[in-house]
Amino acid sequence: MTTIVIIGILALCAFYIVGIYNSLVTLRNKYKNAFAGIDVQLQRRYDLIPNLVETAKGYMKHEQGTLEAVIQARNQAITARGPAATSPGDTNAMKNLGAAETMLNGALGKFFALAEAYPDLKANISMQDLMAELKNTEDQLAFARKTYNETATEFNTATEVFPQNIVANNFKFTKAELLTITDPAVSEAPKVQF
Repeated sequence: MTTIVIIGILALCAFYIVGIYNSLVTLRNKYKNAFAGIDVQLQRRYDLIPNLVETAKGYMKHEQGTLEAVIQARNQAITARGPAATSPGDTNAMKNLGAAETMLNGALGKFFALAEAYPDLKANISMQDLMAELKNTEDQLAFARKTYNETATEFNTATEVFPQNIVANNFKFTKAELLTITDPAVSEAPKVQF
């Protein structure tokens, strides 16, 4: 009789551990899926930037350095996006992506500030359409970042509370790094007025 009770208790413990493990896997998959939303918006953003620069080239002939800085920052962000997309939540990958996005936002901010000085550029229909599309993408990207950070925080909390932390440590669930833009001056979408 005591053997049956012991086996029953062990079976209940095993089911409990399996339940915790499965909930941690579900939370991990949620934050990875949330990062996929960021990845889609980043690709959309990266695709728009060369069109913006190309449209502005004819008007901003004397601002070649700014145009090159935007393209260089875009290329660095694309490079940083690769490891982050492969391993969402990885500390180094997310920090590198956050830093690259900070640089890109800064370069775009300078680009938009200079574009204000060119009335013909501001009146260009293609430029207006691209700016509207970029603003829409920035809004969606901000929402995707928020969603990712919320799901990553939920996962991190689940891996730190007792008794889930015991299962998380034994099965090597590592903390998910949040995606942050480190410079508060450029953490908002670029302000554009054409």
